Amino acid sequence: MSADSRKVVLAALAGNVAIAACKLAAAGLSHSSATLAEGVHSLADSGNQALLLIGMRLAMRPASERFPFGRASERYFWPFVVSLLLFSVGGAFAIFDGIHALLNQGGAPQSLVWSYAVLGVSLVLEGASFRVALGEFRKVAVGRSMRRTLVETRDPTILLVLAEDATALVGLVLALVAVGATGLTGMSVWDPLGSILIGLLLCCVALFLAWVTHGLLIGESATPTDRKRALELARTVPGVEDVTQLLTMHLGPDVIILALKVAFDPALTVPQVEDVTNRIEIAIRGAMPQMRKIFVEADSRGDKRGVEPRA
Repeated sequence: MSADSRKVVLAALAGNVAIAACKLAAAGLSHSSATLAEGVHSLADSGNQALLLIGMRLAMRPASERFPFGRASERYFWPFVVSLLLFSVGGAFAIFDGIHALLNQGGAPQSLVWSYAVLGVSLVLEGASFRVALGEFRKVAVGRSMRRTLVETRDPTILLVLAEDATALVGLVLALVAVGATGLTGMSVWDPLGSILIGLLLCCVALFLAWVTHGLLIGESATPTDRKRALELARTVPGVEDVTQLLTMHLGPDVIILALKVAFDPALTVPQVEDVTNRIEIAIRGAMPQMRKIFVEADSRGDKRGVEPRA
């Protein structure tokens, strides 16, 4: 389990539990739809972080007859569930509540001071959680652009928490603007409009996160850097003439299956080919421990998939 990922999730969970309780209490006192939408959003985020922790724990279970490659993919399944919950429990509820409030408008929300106070404090707490997630994301992205990092990420946990926290900050600003506009104008229409905007924001972020985790669930390859490194290591083993095919697949953030087709020196005997094969595995696994399962097949032709020409 990644200690950094766990730290990010725990920081977000602690903040969201406290924030959700405060927001829901303020929504009850002020009757503000936008504040209620934010309260449900934080409640959903708390549940999401709990699911991420469950996924991390399940991913640590050893391989078994039923799961011969282990359960590392739990780290991908639960973030996908989180994206669905963020869309339904967070986004869809906020939109529904906002539309319901628009169609059944009464007077302006009361005791808006509670909403102002809680939303302001929530901004500070969410900002602290966002800072932790952003710090860990920068470590992952070092030396890479934002776009490249998003394409090459194989651990959705930090990205998911960062996206949730960023969405929460934007949602809080929207809620403050909606509540403020309602208080200044006395028109109740602004508050449910804020709820609808928050819901649309959550749905968009949820769809983005679902897209990221979808690719990981169906089996993305290792990053170009990891593939190039594995190819170089295999080619440097004495007895290997060339690597004719290289295929990889992530089962989890730090669990990769590597399959190689290798052209061995034709003069090698069968026992010597077995020895070279073992040395290929030792060389790659020693430098890249995330290559948990390595399969080598003797094939002088292959089809060159995943293989760059020798320099």
